[in-house]
Amino acid sequence: MFHRPRLDVRRGLCGLIASLGLGTAALADDDQRADRLPLLPTYRQECAACHVVYPPGMLPAASWRRLMTQLPRHYGTDASLDPATVKELSAWLVAHAGTSRRVREEPAEDRITRSAWFIRQHDEVSAATWKLPAVKSAANCAACHAQAEKGDFNEHDVHIPR
Repeated sequence: MFHRPRLDVRRGLCGLIASLGLGTAALADDDQRADRLPLLPTYRQECAACHVVYPPGMLPAASWRRLMTQLPRHYGTDASLDPATVKELSAWLVAHAGTSRRVREEPAEDRITRSAWFIRQHDEVSAATWKLPAVKSAANCAACHAQAEKGDFNEHDVHIPR
């Protein structure tokens, strides 16, 4: 049996999606939109002092809760904040945490770089690249993602240092 009209409808929908600038991944993954969430000024102020402010959609709520309760031992650094700031940041991070299938699992040590989706996205990056002086570690997103400070991690804007 020949189903040509159904194929034409699919092509039309794909064309419409492409013309609107939407990828099928963006439609399927709620966290894509969360990655473009305007950052809470307190989050930018407190967290960007030491590292890239990761979009809250990169981790599940449980990971953010643990991270915010462990600030005195934040990956070997004392990142303690006053209780009111911790409460504000925790509420915002949990409210905007990742919920898609891709982010739902809690990564080892609550590290974004240890999450399955991160590892899949970076599987073509060699071990030697992570050790380059300009990169130093997988947590240094800005080394390759020129727009990381804006929360944009589009793979089309990646420039891996040599």
